Amino acid sequence: MSGLLKSFSCAVAGIAHALKTQRNMRIHAVAAAVVLAVSLYLRLGTRDFLLVLFSITLVFVAELLNTAIEAAVNLAASVEHPLARAAKDVAAGAVLVAAVNAVAVGYAVIYQRLEGLAFYCLPVIKSTPLPVVAAALFLAVLAAAGLALRPGKGKERGRGMPSICASLAFAGATVLFLLTGSFLVGTVACLVALLAAGGRLGEGRHTLAEVAVGAVLGVLAATAAFRLAGW
Repeated sequence: MSGLLKSFSCAVAGIAHALKTQRNMRIHAVAAAVVLAVSLYLRLGTRDFLLVLFSITLVFVAELLNTAIEAAVNLAASVEHPLARAAKDVAAGAVLVAAVNAVAVGYAVIYQRLEGLAFYCLPVIKSTPLPVVAAALFLAVLAAAGLALRPGKGKERGRGMPSICASLAFAGATVLFLLTGSFLVGTVACLVALLAAGGRLGEGRHTLAEVAVGAVLGVLAATAAFRLAGW
């Protein structure tokens, strides 16, 4: 029993360490709390609630594994190495995939039940087909990833040109602006995207040019998806 309690204590300590040291983990925690609160308010059915809960759990697991991999790589590699950066980037990619899945699940499960909330922009959001939003975000990631994987050599390419996270963040901001047509909503969404992109700069994962190119790609990809869909 003591061994089991010790293992449980170590697991809780690992989660606490990730929350204390990883800004993205704290953002995930706040987002999860908001989504769970909305799910309870809307009285989701058991199946839908489990889908939301599983998506949240998947994001947390991916972020915890990402934190563990970063710590192990930092310990093993005393100097910057392409393989070390590849390991970190792949782990971060797992978090991104889990996060996009969580957004898609949350949108599909919750958006149909928003008619009781008195926000002027919700009727527009409710009338928007999910494939249009999903396609806009997917195109943003695909465009950034395609450019990042272009043939070439040099350290600059290895740093991640452009930033896929910045592309996704600004694609999301563009989607909100196009859905609502509100300058205020678009401005707030853009500020959130800037904060997300600024985090990549602060962590030293990307340069200003990489973030800027990613942001432009995100805006263009989201706009193109909506225009092709007739929005």
